[in-house]
Amino acid sequence: MRAGAWPFRDATITFRPCGLAVAGRGPDLYRWGMTEQRCGLVAVVGAPNAGKSTLVNALVGQKVAIVSPKAQTTRAKLLGVAIEGDAQILLVDTPGIFEPKRRLDRAMVAAAWEGAEGADILALVVDGKGGIGPKVTAIAESIAHRPEPKHLILNKVDIADKARLLGHAEKLNAVVPFDEIWFVSAQTGDGLPELKAHFAKLMPEGPWHYPEDQVSDATERALAAEVTREQIYLQLHAELPYASAVETEAYKEREDGSVEIHQQILVERPTQRAIVLGKNGVRIKEIGARAREELSRILGHKVHLYLHVKVKPGWDEDRSVYKDIGLDWVD
Repeated sequence: MRAGAWPFRDATITFRPCGLAVAGRGPDLYRWGMTEQRCGLVAVVGAPNAGKSTLVNALVGQKVAIVSPKAQTTRAKLLGVAIEGDAQILLVDTPGIFEPKRRLDRAMVAAAWEGAEGADILALVVDGKGGIGPKVTAIAESIAHRPEPKHLILNKVDIADKARLLGHAEKLNAVVPFDEIWFVSAQTGDGLPELKAHFAKLMPEGPWHYPEDQVSDATERALAAEVTREQIYLQLHAELPYASAVETEAYKEREDGSVEIHQQILVERPTQRAIVLGKNGVRIKEIGARAREELSRILGHKVHLYLHVKVKPGWDEDRSVYKDIGLDWVD
């Protein structure tokens, strides 16, 4: 959709497989049949809780990023791999951009901007229901002079006030002259087929960077930690999730084809450990059961998950933890 024309869209998600590159045809002739391959990077940025991870999951066609109703669920940037026709779209799901108050916050915001570097498209996702506040305006101002083509994606149109959406678009377009403006619902799929097809059309010609069946750049160890962290977010609704981290200490395949995973949940205080454990260990058992079920579904085989809760004051000042959760150390 061209800037200045903002029709609403009503559609459902469709996904199409595509073939692999044919070797030996030269750098500009990667073909499946007579179709040239395309591959490019889309950086998905925005304020916390705008629906960036839900959007990436929907465009990929399966879950690659954890989601929860809480803001700042995504901590490190993650790459989702979507395929549309002859195009492979590399979607960088970045942490929400906000005013950092501690080292972990600064590392998350730094990861978000790092994910935008060198992108073929910079996609700003905005919560269409929440409206345009100072945080969203500040992010828009910060990308206004960046060289990448910029798309505005107003998300959650299924629950937003339709009469206000055009006003949101006009306000932001006055700050940033967006190349494209989209109205979508990552939750219901409205508008996503058109968005995905347009991203595919804009991808530069070139060979795919990942095999056809790969949907993310995350290792299975990292994925396991993220799935458990998601359950902590979903089941513990206070501020505890922000004061915790999950480390995968061991990940090994058993002879019967199942996977054995040992994880450590880090918290800052003994009172937080008690919350994670729950009365008679009920909460930690439920976290483990749901994470185990989700991992078994994603990995395609039985998972044996063992969780341990450790009190580690100041874990968010430990360089090794940053490395484990995929963040660079920042001063």
